[in-house]
Amino acid sequence: MSPDETQPPAASPDTAAARVVLFDFDGVLMHGDAFALFARERYARSLGCKLMALLCSPVLILLLPFSRNWPLRLLARIALLGMSERTYQRKAEAFAGVLVRRPRQFCRDGVRALRQHQAAGDRVIVVTGCEHHLVSSMLSELGLTDIEIVASQLRPSAIGMRLLRHNVGARKVKSLAEYGVSAWQLAYSDSLQDAPMLKPADEAVLVNGTPRLCKKVERALGRAVTRVAWY
Repeated sequence: MSPDETQPPAASPDTAAARVVLFDFDGVLMHGDAFALFARERYARSLGCKLMALLCSPVLILLLPFSRNWPLRLLARIALLGMSERTYQRKAEAFAGVLVRRPRQFCRDGVRALRQHQAAGDRVIVVTGCEHHLVSSMLSELGLTDIEIVASQLRPSAIGMRLLRHNVGARKVKSLAEYGVSAWQLAYSDSLQDAPMLKPADEAVLVNGTPRLCKKVERALGRAVTRVAWY
């Protein structure tokens, strides 16, 4: 297991410009889950969302013992009820502006590492389970331009926005392939769930991983990971 570091792994001048570098977003560039915070804000501001969640609480309680994902998806769906695509985009942009101005909400070391990779000529791609327009708005607010994004997507429906593609786990690798990226040299993540994305990388970097998580990730990858401590 590699020692803790605060700087991104160095690249030689001959190879830096050719590297493809992947960054997860939640937990790597930002502290917390951006879309969960967006949904929480919607519940805080909408009596309708609260009442609908209350009506659905028996279903949520029944689903919870089997999986956390289904209750969370239902709660997210409720938070998006009644929204047109343009309304969602407008609210996502406004919320991105709010988040970026919160003290210590974003990981300064992660953002610095991303900028360093850009300056080195690396092709930087943010690969995230966060929704595309929300993460794009946050990166723009942070002044991070020319960043490619492969993210979750929503689609409009008769009753509001709903999930089209949830870009998590093995889905990230499939999404990258559909995007035209089949190989990458470096990948940053904070989660065991990203093992499918970390495994093909020449170097896998685990951000703020506990010793237990590091062991799990290394077991899943079959090799050591580089550890970084970012704040």
